[in-house]
Amino acid sequence: MADSPWSLVRALRTMFAAPEITEVTWLDLETALLTADFGPATTERIIDDLREKVDRYRTTDPKDLHRMLKESLEEHFSKFDTTLKLTERPAVVLVVGVNGVGKTTTIGKFAKFLQRYGRSVVVGAADTFRAAAVDQLATWAERAGAAIVRPQQEGQDPASVAFQTIDYAKRTGTEIVIVDTAGRLHTKEGLMDELSKIRRVVEKQAPISEVLLVLDATTGQNGVMQAQAFLEHAGVTGLVITKLDGSAKGGFVLAVQERTGIPVKLLGQGEGIGDLTGFTPHVFAASLVE
Repeated sequence: MADSPWSLVRALRTMFAAPEITEVTWLDLETALLTADFGPATTERIIDDLREKVDRYRTTDPKDLHRMLKESLEEHFSKFDTTLKLTERPAVVLVVGVNGVGKTTTIGKFAKFLQRYGRSVVVGAADTFRAAAVDQLATWAERAGAAIVRPQQEGQDPASVAFQTIDYAKRTGTEIVIVDTAGRLHTKEGLMDELSKIRRVVEKQAPISEVLLVLDATTGQNGVMQAQAFLEHAGVTGLVITKLDGSAKGGFVLAVQERTGIPVKLLGQGEGIGDLTGFTPHVFAASLVE
């Protein structure tokens, strides 16, 4: 990850260059983790765990603490199964999330990500409530080299667009279906009813492999609160964290996994079509602290 003006990596580098571990070290580490959006509960748990290990091994060397921090983060991240489950054919992925989190661009990047692994992809433009959504999605699908199924008329029922997309995949032998969904209706109940209808229609044709919730790292804990309705009602199986440029908000990944109990499966770390990666615990832990 690219460094931001403030980064956890830079803060830790300064801290662990000190000659020995002192109370100031612990205070600085706590501040660094909180600033990186780990959240108070997760930060406290990490600090308590590290203090216990430092006492057990009777070390005063900051380099030992640095290594222990990396191992502790990797252990926390590894508690969740981050594997994308896409073995069915067609594998159907519903993408959900509030408007403004980067859902449309994420779908384009995800299509490109899958094609890099040799998978054929079709995108279903089932967010028919937002006038520009279909055109935006079509632009990103074109960049990714993916097929797209558009509504046949303005304001078409989203579930019927999802139905047509899966029908297209079956007819053409396309391996993976990505269905865009609405990020906002007038009421939470209306939105969840719409998603439930899409699920029912889809499941009559094919099992749903994944329901991915897109979250914006820059909104931090507020983003989780905004997405609570999706977490409660949409059957979310994985999280996609967008706008994770640099390690400044890297702690959000761990905090959101622990708060929701749902694994992070994809990370968006830039604006380009190729800037979406799978989530690998040991790689991500290393990127935060080294």
